[in-house]
Amino acid sequence: MNYLVSDFIIRIKNSALSKRKEVILPFSNINREIGKVLVKEGFLESIKESQKDGKKELKAIIKYENRIPVLTDVVIISKPSLRVYSSSKNIPDIQRRGKRKVIVSTSQGVMTAFDAIKKGLGGEILFSIW
Repeated sequence: MNYLVSDFIIRIKNSALSKRKEVILPFSNINREIGKVLVKEGFLESIKESQKDGKKELKAIIKYENRIPVLTDVVIISKPSLRVYSSSKNIPDIQRRGKRKVIVSTSQGVMTAFDAIKKGLGGEILFSIW
């Protein structure tokens, strides 16, 4: 596993598309913070930390509306080979209109692009989700 963020979000997307209710994910601090943001934005119902055989893991419950997953697609923007950083002034160029949410890792934690612009923070643009 080379890139934890990409692995984390793609596992959630694949589980949602295969109509699974819950998914077990590897634990890391950034994965936990991204999970909290996805719960706050309404893509996941909940995310819980648990321990199995001495290893920590995350258990995410995927949110559905009328048997259709709320999460439909994800685009990974920042990759291990090419990290994408942006100031708060340039984030609106990356963020598109509509239901698409851009997740940003800032010095004050992981948050949506909207929150980062409000606080005047820039950072690494992780992925776009809708």
